[in-house]
Amino acid sequence: MADVDVVSDILSAAVKAFPESGFIQSLAHQYLVRGWLTKKQLEGLLNKAQRLHDMAPGKLATLQAQIKKMPNRYKSSLPQPAALYVKDSRIEKLLAGILGKYPQHKRVLYLQTKFHNNEPLTAVEIAEIEKFYKLLL
Repeated sequence: MADVDVVSDILSAAVKAFPESGFIQSLAHQYLVRGWLTKKQLEGLLNKAQRLHDMAPGKLATLQAQIKKMPNRYKSSLPQPAALYVKDSRIEKLLAGILGKYPQHKRVLYLQTKFHNNEPLTAVEIAEIEKFYKLLL
């Protein structure tokens, strides 16, 4: 016994009933080329086929069952953008401690400006801040 292709039967009936419909022509072409239609395309075909008066209700029910069997595809929302630079509170405390005692220290003022402008501090600069903190305080 040969398999019954309900989608092909409904498509051929819809092409006969709506010969000028670009949507039905497109679905028929895609079904011939690919051999399958997406869930949204099948839903559109079902809506068109329900307008046909001579369509067998069993074929419509079979198409509805095929549509229900197909998985729903949901697009996930975009992830929240991550912060480019996260300030290190320990470095901020070290800078504040040094400048509290020596407010005119030019190198530490430069590093603090760089820190407040969200420019990343290099490992050498962080080591320099820690060294200043140990020496001056």
